[in-house]
Amino acid sequence: MKYSENIELVMIGGSAGSLQVILDLVKRLDGEFDFSIVLVVHRKAQSTSILPTLLQQFSILDVIEAEDKTEIMNNRIYIAPADYHLLFDDKKNISLDRSEKLHFSRPSIDISFGSASDVYGDRLLAVLLSGANSDGVDGLTYVKKNGGRVWIQNPETAEVDYMPRQAADKVKYDLLITPQNLPEFINQLNKN
Repeated sequence: MKYSENIELVMIGGSAGSLQVILDLVKRLDGEFDFSIVLVVHRKAQSTSILPTLLQQFSILDVIEAEDKTEIMNNRIYIAPADYHLLFDDKKNISLDRSEKLHFSRPSIDISFGSASDVYGDRLLAVLLSGANSDGVDGLTYVKKNGGRVWIQNPETAEVDYMPRQAADKVKYDLLITPQNLPEFINQLNKN
């Protein structure tokens, strides 16, 4: 089964309960991707930047905490910094924004998914993981409307099932993923 093709960006959003899924994912990514991966994870505003260091220990890909005007390159993992919304100027540059929180969150998964969808359209894959609020649901709806692909963690496999359950109930998704098969599916993207 071909899960997707012509993907230029994989956006992954997560909140409570998503860190272990993300750790397991980066350990199993095989690299040489024709796309980049961007993580938007809810963190405390005062959070230090240990997440990129932690993920880098387990990843063969470079893991970079995004800064304003960070250049996007294939085969890398970018992380939204704490207390900033992550946006896309175009397919080459990330920008950061400190506007109001959405769903009590900055970074907001909805805002990042929406911005990525405006730039990448049907070349975007948006993945929503475990979490305790509904951030990401509206963003996934927008991604799907613009022709992008939508994967949602099966709520039965989520440590905190509220966010993926809301998404699965409200969004026409392409795939329900599990922590076990997510790395395999991402490794298969753009491979013939």
